[in-house]
Amino acid sequence: MILSTNIVKRSKPIILFLLLLPSILWGLTFVQGNLGINPIDKLMDELGKMALRLIIVTLIISSLSQYRFLRSLQNIRRMIGLTAFYYVVCHFLTYIILDHFFNWKFILKDIVKRPFITLGFINFILLLPMVSTSTNAMVKKLTFKVWKKIHYLIYIIAPLAALHFYLLKKADKTEPLVYLGIILLLLFWRFYYKIIKK
Repeated sequence: MILSTNIVKRSKPIILFLLLLPSILWGLTFVQGNLGINPIDKLMDELGKMALRLIIVTLIISSLSQYRFLRSLQNIRRMIGLTAFYYVVCHFLTYIILDHFFNWKFILKDIVKRPFITLGFINFILLLPMVSTSTNAMVKKLTFKVWKKIHYLIYIIAPLAALHFYLLKKADKTEPLVYLGIILLLLFWRFYYKIIKK
C-alpha cells in the first residue's frame, strides 16, 4: 500500500500546527511564571531538544522516503526541517535575549570558552545555507546537484547538535546519547543504502 501524496499534502497544516504548538504552550507557561525555578534555562532546554528531535525526524523521513510506498513523506520533510530551524532560532534568541540581555561581550566570551556553546553557534551558522536555499526557486537557480551538496550539511549538523546537548548535560547524559545513537544509525543506513544502490 502506497501512502497517498494527497493525504500527506492535506495533512500539512495540521502537522505544522502540532509542530508549533509546544512552542506556544512553553511561551505561555513561561509568561505565567510556571516553568519552574529556572524558567529561562527550562525554556531554552525544551526549545533546543525540540529542534534536535525535528532534525532527527527529517533524517528518518529521508531514510523512509527511499522506499517507494513512503516516498510521499518527502512532501513534509522541508516543512519539518524549517520548523526545526524555527526552534533553533527560538533557542538561540532565548540565550541571547532572555539569558544574557544582548551582552555581546559576555556572549562572545561564552562562545570561545564553553565547548557546547561553540558547537551550538557552529551549528547555527551551518544551518543558514540550508535554510536560505530551501525554496524551489533556489533549487532551480543552484541546480539540483549543487543544492543537494549544500543540504548534505545536515549529516554534520545532526551529530553536532546531539554532541552540543551531550556536553550541555551535567548529570544524566542518557537522553543525548540516545539521540546520538539514533542519528548515527540513520547516517549509517543512509550511506549503506547508497553503497548497495550502486
